[in-house]
Amino acid sequence: MLSKDKIKRINELSKKNKAGTITEEESIERKNLHKEYIQSMRDSIGAQIEGIKVVDPEGEDLTPNKVKEIQKERGLHNRDNE
Repeated sequence: MLSKDKIKRINELSKKNKAGTITEEESIERKNLHKEYIQSMRDSIGAQIEGIKVVDPEGEDLTPNKVKEIQKERGLHNRDNE
Protein backbone atom coordinates (compact mmCIF):
# COMPACT_ATOMS: atom_id res chain seq x y z
CA MET A 1 0.00 0.00 0.00
CA LEU A 2 1.16 3.50 -0.78
CA SER A 3 2.20 5.73 2.10
CA LYS A 4 -0.13 8.46 3.31
CA ASP A 5 2.41 11.05 2.19
CA LYS A 6 2.39 9.76 -1.38
CA ILE A 7 -1.41 9.65 -1.49
CA LYS A 8 -1.52 13.19 -0.12
CA ARG A 9 0.93 14.28 -2.82
CA ILE A 10 -1.16 12.62 -5.55
CA ASN A 11 -4.19 14.55 -4.32
CA GLU A 12 -2.25 17.84 -4.24
CA LEU A 13 -1.01 17.32 -7.78
CA SER A 14 -4.48 16.34 -8.99
CA LYS A 15 -5.91 19.57 -7.59
CA LYS A 16 -3.18 21.56 -9.33
CA ASN A 17 -3.89 19.69 -12.56
CA LYS A 18 -7.62 20.48 -12.35
CA ALA A 19 -6.81 24.12 -11.66
CA GLY A 20 -4.44 24.21 -14.65
CA THR A 21 -1.49 25.31 -12.53
CA ILE A 22 0.59 22.11 -12.68
CA THR A 23 4.13 22.29 -14.05
CA GLU A 24 5.55 19.74 -16.46
CA GLU A 25 7.77 18.30 -13.71
CA GLU A 26 4.77 17.97 -11.40
CA SER A 27 2.77 16.35 -14.18
CA ILE A 28 5.48 13.71 -14.63
CA GLU A 29 5.62 13.19 -10.85
CA ARG A 30 1.81 12.83 -10.78
CA LYS A 31 1.87 10.22 -13.55
CA ASN A 32 4.61 8.23 -11.82
CA LEU A 33 2.83 8.33 -8.46
CA HIS A 34 -0.42 7.31 -10.14
CA LYS A 35 1.29 4.30 -11.77
CA GLU A 36 2.75 3.33 -8.39
CA TYR A 37 -0.68 3.65 -6.77
CA ILE A 38 -2.36 1.50 -9.44
CA GLN A 39 0.33 -1.19 -9.11
CA SER A 40 -0.09 -1.17 -5.34
CA MET A 41 -3.84 -1.67 -5.70
CA ARG A 42 -3.38 -4.49 -8.23
CA ASP A 43 -0.94 -6.26 -5.91
CA SER A 44 -3.34 -5.91 -2.99
CA ILE A 45 -6.34 -7.21 -4.93
CA GLY A 46 -4.26 -10.04 -6.39
CA ALA A 47 -3.18 -11.13 -2.91
CA GLN A 48 -6.80 -11.14 -1.75
CA ILE A 49 -7.93 -13.22 -4.71
CA GLU A 50 -5.08 -15.68 -4.26
CA GLY A 51 -6.15 -16.28 -0.67
CA ILE A 52 -9.80 -16.97 -1.45
CA LYS A 53 -11.60 -20.30 -1.27
CA VAL A 54 -14.99 -20.80 -2.92
CA VAL A 55 -17.30 -23.38 -1.35
CA ASP A 56 -20.86 -24.28 -2.41
CA PRO A 57 -23.67 -24.85 0.13
CA GLU A 58 -22.91 -28.59 0.18
CA GLY A 59 -19.29 -27.89 1.17
CA GLU A 60 -17.72 -28.72 -2.20
CA ASP A 61 -14.63 -26.67 -3.03
CA LEU A 62 -15.33 -24.68 -6.23
CA THR A 63 -12.14 -22.62 -6.15
CA PRO A 64 -10.87 -22.16 -9.73
CA ASN A 65 -7.92 -24.42 -10.59
CA LYS A 66 -5.77 -21.44 -11.56
CA VAL A 67 -6.21 -19.96 -8.08
CA LYS A 68 -5.48 -23.35 -6.48
CA GLU A 69 -2.26 -23.62 -8.50
CA ILE A 70 -1.11 -20.16 -7.39
CA GLN A 71 -1.97 -20.98 -3.77
CA LYS A 72 0.02 -24.22 -3.98
CA GLU A 73 3.04 -22.45 -5.51
CA ARG A 74 3.01 -19.85 -2.75
CA GLY A 75 2.40 -22.30 0.07
CA LEU A 76 -1.18 -21.10 0.56
CA HIS A 77 -2.78 -24.33 -0.64
CA ASN A 78 -5.64 -25.54 1.53
CA ARG A 79 -4.15 -28.28 3.67
CA ASP A 80 -7.61 -29.74 4.39
CA ASN A 81 -7.68 -31.24 0.89
CA GLU A 82 -4.17 -32.70 0.92
